Amino acid sequence: MSKPHITSAYDRDLEAVQAHLMKMGGLVEAAIIDAANSLETRDEDLAEQVRRNDRQIDEMETRVNEEAARLIALRAPTAVDLRTVLTVMKISNNLERVGDYAKNMAKRTSVLVHMTPIEGSASDIRRMAKSVELMLKDALDAYIQRDGALAEDVRLRDREVDQMYNALFRQFLTYMMEDPRHITGCMHLHFIAKNIERMGDHVTSIAEQVIYLVTGEMPDDARPKGDKTPYMAEPRG
Repeated sequence: MSKPHITSAYDRDLEAVQAHLMKMGGLVEAAIIDAANSLETRDEDLAEQVRRNDRQIDEMETRVNEEAARLIALRAPTAVDLRTVLTVMKISNNLERVGDYAKNMAKRTSVLVHMTPIEGSASDIRRMAKSVELMLKDALDAYIQRDGALAEDVRLRDREVDQMYNALFRQFLTYMMEDPRHITGCMHLHFIAKNIERMGDHVTSIAEQVIYLVTGEMPDDARPKGDKTPYMAEPRG
């Protein structure tokens, strides 16, 4: 007689954790768009808001992980259910990292607003950020709907983000060679573009976790990468 009660309690706890995960995802989606918009509109206040809001994203990750760990400890989920809970924890970690990259974008925007703008660069970066934000939205929808095909579509779209990054990298190099006065600004813009490219990688990891959740297997083919530019490391912000 106790099993239905236990199952019901597990389902109820999982729904609560998933609700917090989706709220966290919404905050991260907003951070991506707000960070890009603050750059394009040169809105230092909006950039500062993105930086402040990152604390809420971090707190949401902690809450999701604590509740997921509590669920494992108290409900002793079956193997399939355990896979779901572990997927939630991995997704929350990737969301937190995307939020960090949005915060890093906002930090650089606060510097760039005091420099001469590089023509067309902010709108190009906004388009790249929008592509990643839509990938994230679809990846989270794929999780909720247990839609492996949608998750695979997100995974393949990461290559488009890499191609956008490559184009921006070449564009910034050209600007720097044509006018050395653009070097500092272009370096900041390059790191912003790299932040967005890394966001795409983390969103792709979310999509791969959904595929694993649905099929029981990680994708067996290498992720198609389009980023062929030299890598310049940046410390985590």
